[in-house]
Amino acid sequence: MNILAIETSCDETSAAIVRDGRHVLANVIASQIDIHQKYGGVVPEVASRQHILYITPVLNETLETAGLDWNEIDAIAVTNGPGLAGALLVGVNAAKGLAFARQKPLIGVNHLESHIYANWLIPSQAEDSPPPEFPLVCLVVSGGHTELVLIEGHGDYRMLGKTQDDAAGEAFDKVARVMGLGYPGGPLLEQAAYGGNPQRFPFTRAWLKGTYDFSFSGLKTAVLRKVEEYQAAPPKVAPFSGVVTDTRPLPQPPRPLPIKLGDKGQDPWEEQTTDKVVRESERPVSKLPLADLAASFQAVVVEVLATKTVQAAEEYGARQILVAGGVAANKVLRSAIAERATKRGIPFGYPPFLFCTDNAAMVASAAYFRLTTTNPALAIPDWSLDIHPNWELVR
Repeated sequence: MNILAIETSCDETSAAIVRDGRHVLANVIASQIDIHQKYGGVVPEVASRQHILYITPVLNETLETAGLDWNEIDAIAVTNGPGLAGALLVGVNAAKGLAFARQKPLIGVNHLESHIYANWLIPSQAEDSPPPEFPLVCLVVSGGHTELVLIEGHGDYRMLGKTQDDAAGEAFDKVARVMGLGYPGGPLLEQAAYGGNPQRFPFTRAWLKGTYDFSFSGLKTAVLRKVEEYQAAPPKVAPFSGVVTDTRPLPQPPRPLPIKLGDKGQDPWEEQTTDKVVRESERPVSKLPLADLAASFQAVVVEVLATKTVQAAEEYGARQILVAGGVAANKVLRSAIAERATKRGIPFGYPPFLFCTDNAAMVASAAYFRLTTTNPALAIPDWSLDIHPNWELVR
């Protein structure tokens, strides 16, 4: 069965064709990183407009790459949540139009479920490999989500724990931004941490004992305060006494920093600019031990994620541990989980790098197993399919 899938949940416009839920025949991704980079993050309205421009060329290239025509496509799948509302609408409406015009089954897929099924994918040039074995524990870790899920069969999910505040990927991005590394922060921070001393800054681990939940907000703030210590202090201006004893013009106050760290009533992580975009590299940071700070932050996140994931796998008798999502591309995280899992005799797997970040191939895989194992009724198109920007994997 060949399923054509569309993914537009954030800032990647992607289409793919996957055979039997595993073999990737084509996977085309149009990235918007260069567009959003100057803003330090994804601008939802800009992302939506770019999806409109990219979606048709991406679909055409996907069919051409796979060497198939529409008669050889058995179903159409699309991410309809969670994600940015405007971005999701582009993909869902494109999928509905194609399914109606070609009279194909239409399958809406949860974005988080798609990330999990990236572990089932086999690149076109790779040899066959056995699929993951149930029951398994999967750590879904990305810019918007950090969840630990027990999976006992296709479509059978149990939430073991999730972040109580920031997602791990979000913490990576925001810490990278305040350190002046740029966007996207995750891979840039991992690169900056290479060769750094992860013990130099002993940041506190938020273990949330007795649960498999996570918390990274406190760690993020701790890094922020450490950066402030290295921040060049602005020149001080004497307070106005109310009595003018000098007729010369009063000195101009110092120009505020692009990011006003710690202002009362203000999110210190949000960029504060007025007339232009100011890059983080312009911040007057003096002698910031970048490698050590990045390595120390990364070590805390990785230790908590890896430890809790393997502990959960042991407690629930998982036959395998998987990791999925954009942060699954982090080599330090992979190594930490692999080391702990090996000591306990639990197999560990992760998707190829290309399938860690948002892509349509994982959507096609998830749709195939939903259609063939959990809900065959999806073969009948539901034209009322709509977006669910806040759709949870497990309610």
